[in-house]
Amino acid sequence: MRVGRLVIVVSAAVVGVLIGAVIALTQSGSASDKAAPPGTAQHSIATTSAAPTTVPPTTARTSQSPAPPPSPTPPPIVAPVPVTSAQAASLPQATTWGRVTGGVQDPAPTTSTDGTVVHPEHAVPVYAAPGGAAIAMLPDVQVGTPTWLPVIARAPGWDRVLLPAKPNGVTGWLYDAGGALSTAHTPWEIHVDLASFRLTVYKDGREEGSWSAGFGLPDNPTPPSRTFILSSFTDPDQTYSPVIVPLGVHSAALDTFGGGPGTVAIHTWPSSDVFGTLSSNGCIRIPADGLDLVEKVPFGSIVIIQ
Repeated sequence: MRVGRLVIVVSAAVVGVLIGAVIALTQSGSASDKAAPPGTAQHSIATTSAAPTTVPPTTARTSQSPAPPPSPTPPPIVAPVPVTSAQAASLPQATTWGRVTGGVQDPAPTTSTDGTVVHPEHAVPVYAAPGGAAIAMLPDVQVGTPTWLPVIARAPGWDRVLLPAKPNGVTGWLYDAGGALSTAHTPWEIHVDLASFRLTVYKDGREEGSWSAGFGLPDNPTPPSRTFILSSFTDPDQTYSPVIVPLGVHSAALDTFGGGPGTVAIHTWPSSDVFGTLSSNGCIRIPADGLDLVEKVPFGSIVIIQ
């Protein structure tokens, strides 16, 4: 279920065709089915036929199931390295404007996730590994909206997330055993097929809609990546799209664009001849009805571009 999303107005200086912004989202619970306990085997008693009265009847013993092995002891939670206020102030910001060094690249850039997303209740350190050094600070709010990031791996007390910063595909670990993270689930996912010029939206694994899409020109290609919905907002200084949906990925060719950090976005376009062609500066252009659905996809939902 959705808890709502903020629509932000930003200046065209931050937008152009490539946009930067932040996140908000739906929260929902997840459930799993428990396997029913196995049934109890019945035991029958077999006897031999009666012999002379000097030989007593024999009885087969019933068998007993062995006791289940004890549950394994969960591994201990690795404590995070403390970060002082001075250290936090010197660390880069894990935002669409930031660049994070020391993070590990996404190991599975074409793989779906289980839909888990996390939100920091306040600014928290991002670590290179559980128990490792802090490499960035992740703010709870970016450009006025809550930060939601997709979880791509877990360790006891830790979540590995995709970051919205440069370079594309950079990841980091967040400590989740200290109560600083809220967790939610999104059933939505978007797939962008660069070869067939299509964008497809899925919910709970079912296709909700698919549209012809326009991608970046050869000099400014749309970058392949496993990324996520970062935000959505309107810009009164442009007329090409009523809503702009920035992603957590950047142009590989443009370090900046229109005064912004070169963030790739999904948006529509006034003329339909751009769909199914290489026509943008790296953004993903789709028809208006497709954008209407994309706008409903919760922040933090996975977008696979390949």
